[in-house]
Formats: sequence, C-alpha cells, structure tokens
Amino acid sequence: MAGPRRFVELQRVLPGISTEQLRSRLNRMVADGLLTRQRYREVPPRVDYELTERSRELIPVLGALARWGYDWTWSAPRAGEDVNIGAIFRLAPGILGSPAGLEGTVELVVEANGEQPERQYLVTLKGGRTEVSEVGGAQPAASVRGTVAAWVRALGPDGSADGLAISGREGLAGAVLDAFAGARSRKAAAAA
Repeated sequence: MAGPRRFVELQRVLPGISTEQLRSRLNRMVADGLLTRQRYREVPPRVDYELTERSRELIPVLGALARWGYDWTWSAPRAGEDVNIGAIFRLAPGILGSPAGLEGTVELVVEANGEQPERQYLVTLKGGRTEVSEVGGAQPAASVRGTVAAWVRALGPDGSADGLAISGREGLAGAVLDAFAGARSRKAAAAA
C-alpha cells in the first residue's frame, strides 16, 4: 500500500518468508491481477511490484480486519513477541478511515534498534482520504518519533504516548495518534 516495492524490499518487510515462497506468491498475485510487475533493463536487473486498482479496492476490507484485530485482540506483547509497527502504519488508510476536516502529512518514525534501521512512514490526510508512503512524498507538517517499545505502548491497550517525541503541528500529529487510539475507545464503548 505504500507504493512500488522491489523484491528485496518485500523480503526485508516480510521476515520469515523464504525467497521461493515470496516469488511464488508474487507471481500468483500478478497472474490474479492484484499486482503489476515492472522490469527495468538495468545491471543488476530491477523489478518493481505495485498494487493494481483491483487490489486497492481491498484496502477497506483489510483495514476492517485490522481494525477488528486492533479493537478486540491486541494485548501487551509477551516476552520475545515482536509487534510489526510498520504493518500497522501501512494499514493506516483502512484503520484511520477518512478523518473529516484534517489535512496534512505526518511523519511516523520508528527509531533504529539493533539490526533494524530507522524506518519512516508518511501518513497524508487530504480530501477525506488517508494515504501512506515509505518512499517519500509531501513535506511533513508534523513528526512523531519513538522506539518500537514506545510505539507499542502508544498504539496498544495502554495508549500512553509518553515515550513518543512530537514536533511540528502537534494538533495534526495528535489527531493521527488519536485516530489509531480510537480503537480502544470503541472497544470500551461496546463493552459498556
């Protein structure tokens, strides 16, 4: 959902999948019309994969599934359990919906940790739509930065943004964080 991806980038964001398994799944998705494959005549050869319009229609469905999981099954991570913050951010268009009246770009930064490099995600709210990118885009009006642990606390059941550093338009950044946190308030309202 965050734009065209090279095969090696997909391997990086999908840890645990074998090269052959990823290749097979990508080929199947191309054959099913869910992805396009663009091959460039470069040395070394480069191939980009990108979602088709057909597959983009699935974003609200995936977002609804993510939101359900986010609302009802998220608990504090167990020892040794990894929470993929990037996967949550990539589903922002489905999770956040269409925040009315909000416009601007917020940079979400997951700080480097061990072998994991720093990762940046741009969430752009415009015209009632939410888009996410990892490859650049509009100049961010706000930035939210934190470690994986700080993001897990902020997005998880505790909802504590104390470990995150916010700069720029704090109201816009806060609205994006609140939209992610809205899942907790819906769960509490449903339980009441």
